[in-house]
Amino acid sequence: MGRYFGTDGFRGEANVTLNVQHAFKVGRFLGWYYQREKKAGERVKIIIGKDTRRSSYMFEYSLAAGLTASGADAYLLHVTTTPSVSYVVRTEDFDAGVMISASHNPFYDNGIKLINGRGEKMEESVLSLIEDYIDGCLIVDGVSYPELPLATKDGIGFTEDYVAGRNRYVGYLISLATRSFKNMRVGLDCANGASWTIAKAVFDALGAKTYVINAQPNGLNINENAGSTHIEGLQELVRAEGLDVGFAYDGDADRCLAVDENGNVIDGDLIMYICGRYMKERGELDNNCVVTTLMSNFGLYKAFEEAGICYEKTAVGDKYVYESMQKNGHRIGGEQSGHIIFSKYATTGDGILTSLKLMEVMLEKKMKLSELAKPVTIYPQCLKNLRVGDKTAAQQDPHVVEAVQRTAERLGDNGRILVRESGTEPLIRVMVEAATDEICTTCVDEIIDVIKACGYEQA
Repeated sequence: MGRYFGTDGFRGEANVTLNVQHAFKVGRFLGWYYQREKKAGERVKIIIGKDTRRSSYMFEYSLAAGLTASGADAYLLHVTTTPSVSYVVRTEDFDAGVMISASHNPFYDNGIKLINGRGEKMEESVLSLIEDYIDGCLIVDGVSYPELPLATKDGIGFTEDYVAGRNRYVGYLISLATRSFKNMRVGLDCANGASWTIAKAVFDALGAKTYVINAQPNGLNINENAGSTHIEGLQELVRAEGLDVGFAYDGDADRCLAVDENGNVIDGDLIMYICGRYMKERGELDNNCVVTTLMSNFGLYKAFEEAGICYEKTAVGDKYVYESMQKNGHRIGGEQSGHIIFSKYATTGDGILTSLKLMEVMLEKKMKLSELAKPVTIYPQCLKNLRVGDKTAAQQDPHVVEAVQRTAERLGDNGRILVRESGTEPLIRVMVEAATDEICTTCVDEIIDVIKACGYEQA
């Protein structure tokens, strides 16, 4: 973890943890940094998108001011999704992209996500330099930069409205559909976030009968009892209207969860199984492998094994999933939370794209979503957090290690245990998946008790 940037950008409460000065400095750095690589007369082009939070406007203006002050030109997509920024960057010759969003967090939080010229999350080396600049200790090529030079005269940058880029992204999504959605009744929960205009436009263009909820953003209601983290409303909609399927997005629409025709949740694990198996049947699953994180359910791995599909496990975070996919040439990967990456079509998780790929499987196989998910038995899970003084010492203590090994042996092939450190808080997370809730709870409590007995708990 960096000083400011975590696995999904610089995130925190607006004007408390993340303020306008931070945004201005990020813009100043990006404009200066990319200008260093340009020939005389060439200009830096940076694209900016934002979600529907009230604070997104002030961060947009702060970033644009910083960029133009350093001589870069800022192109504004306005309210749009994170994957659309990634798409525009990689297809329209931009140097980098910025998305202003705190994803599934409440409205008073916000974040700055940086995307490189290939449409991928920004390299750690660049993020580290930005952090140095924010802290006033930037050194590049042996030269100290307590402050960066300001552009002057015709070197000062400009801003340009670039809604056309967002429209091209919508067209791209529509082009990916293999069949018309005519006669399909689809529910969409837009979380009062960035997908509120895009998702309906795509599904309407493809012929679906759409039923949309949480698409009235007011700057304060993003993710409020809505979207992929509060999917109950979509479940009710699907049941009440007798819909074929429902899709719920988060604030910046880089994740998607689905609801089948019975109102049951189809999470990221089930989505990876459904799409992975379909791709295998069509000869499109390169390396016969799906990339997951450590938090995917034990039942998913069982189902993959029965289907003859291999899998990899990465650290938690879609960033690490994509790194594995890129390094090894895998075609699909993701997280239980609904960040799904289809590397043939995108370099980041894309919630609307994920929903289109699920529609493709349903239509091509002429099967209901519940039928496609049926081979997977999701194991009960218990996850508890314990606040500790020293995360590493607690996890590596011989008594704790021995207790974890005993539990793993007891579970055998019918479950698993995972003990890991939180990346952002002084917590040890203990998770067990097993055949029953009772077994899960008992095993988790035993490990927690050992950690407490060793004296690591912190009030």
